Amino acid sequence: MANYASKVRQDIMRWRQAGLVDAATAATLLSDVEANERRALSFGAILAMMAALLLGAAILIFVAANWEAIPRLARVLLLFAVILAGYVGGALLKLRGQAAAGEALWIVAAAAFGGSIALIGQMYHLPGDETSALVTWGIGTAVAAVALRSNPLTVAAVGIADAWLVLKVAYGFDMYRSFAFPHPFVVMAAALYGISFWTRSQQARHLIMLSLILYAVLLALDHDTLAVAIGLAVVSAAAFAAAVAAPEPVERIVGLGGRLPLHGFIGFLTALVIIQFDRAAGSGFGLAAAVALAGIAAAIVFGGRESRGLRWLAYLGFAFELLVIYGVMMETMLGTAGFFLAAALILGLLAFVIIRVERRMAGAATQAGAAQ
Repeated sequence: MANYASKVRQDIMRWRQAGLVDAATAATLLSDVEANERRALSFGAILAMMAALLLGAAILIFVAANWEAIPRLARVLLLFAVILAGYVGGALLKLRGQAAAGEALWIVAAAAFGGSIALIGQMYHLPGDETSALVTWGIGTAVAAVALRSNPLTVAAVGIADAWLVLKVAYGFDMYRSFAFPHPFVVMAAALYGISFWTRSQQARHLIMLSLILYAVLLALDHDTLAVAIGLAVVSAAAFAAAVAAPEPVERIVGLGGRLPLHGFIGFLTALVIIQFDRAAGSGFGLAAAVALAGIAAAIVFGGRESRGLRWLAYLGFAFELLVIYGVMMETMLGTAGFFLAAALILGLLAFVIIRVERRMAGAATQAGAAQ
């Protein structure tokens, strides 16, 4: 981000010297760059967060190791003192302009709050299990994120919600019996998505989108695999199409920095992989593979120009798809060769059309620039 900001500053100064923008516009652009640069998560801030997590873990381990030697009232007061010191100290540092250190102390306070739930529950033999503790921890962290308008705390709350989802499903699978699937995770995700706009946490929104894909995968493993996977593929494709067809209004709603097509493509590929593994021993595998290849090609055509990440993901998806096809159809080499031949012809024709269209578009853009 720092390199990008420096490049933009240089461009703005060059535009000002060339007379392309006036002084007022240049000043406005420079102030916007500086404001967004301050909100960026620098490498130093990341190291501060990691140090904060290690500090919080050290405090909790020290308390737990000397748990029996500390009087009960002193234990509770010590835990609350760590939480209070973290939140108040972080707020003071933020007010003094030390944002990274302040956010790091808030992470320490949130980690101490989670450890306090476990230690106090053990001390007073409170009813409940780990998942209940995670819910309480997540709610407390989310409330703190709202009160302090903290980006990292919002991300932490999403991470705690993800841990709750995985733990609930893991408990159900370990018991080898039917269990209530944690559908409330969708409600948690929606609430945290709304909170992320208040805390200006685009990172949390990206994590929530990936978490919803994980939720769909776990749901497919527990319920009707084919139906859930098809639903995920349809919803993901619709999200991709909406983001490509109307990028500005969709971006105003989702606030993902123009990366909704990438999330939609990830969801689509994930769904098709689930379908192919589900139908590997029966009919429908070839159709699913063809749909996956067609989806990869469509993603490159309609979204690859604007997103390098999408292009690379499409290339990796294509390579993985070929490996899946070969792994499933390796026993019938003739059928595999025929499928690859048909896919090569289709993709070759598609590549030819794309190259011609891109050349015409580039030529038209050059002529328009010359005319201006």
